[in-house]
Amino acid sequence: MKLYNEFINIAKTFNKELDIIPLLYGSLGLEKVTGLDFSPEDIDLLIPLIFLEEKWEKLKKVMELHGYKMVDLHEHEFKKTNTKIGISYIEDLKPFADVDYNNLEIFEDGGAKYHLLTIDDYLKIYKKSLLDGYRRRKKNHKDQSKINILNKLIRN
Repeated sequence: MKLYNEFINIAKTFNKELDIIPLLYGSLGLEKVTGLDFSPEDIDLLIPLIFLEEKWEKLKKVMELHGYKMVDLHEHEFKKTNTKIGISYIEDLKPFADVDYNNLEIFEDGGAKYHLLTIDDYLKIYKKSLLDGYRRRKKNHKDQSKINILNKLIRN
């Protein structure tokens, strides 16, 4: 719950200061969508690519003003005490896993607006992730386990 609450704070900040509605991604997003515990270790966000390119300095400044320090430029990863946030771009969803990011539902919680994927979207992404060499070596067991759970949820 601590990670989710921090996500809500970041989402509010992104809404207000950057005019972004972030997509809650990764295990924390999957947990929110399914209501199941996936023991997320960090917060994964997807935002428009422009904020990782032309507007990067603005994004970085906002994160720093909220106590986050950039720890990995390539991965756009920030850290504050024990909380890690990884940021990537939402436009990659379509070519990567054929997920239409243009029509995602907007959720509101605690004054924050954000997007979530559907269970079907997550299934597409994790299936595609299994083909990725890095993820297969590092997270194969986790990804396959999530696929199995998602398949069960879809069947029920």
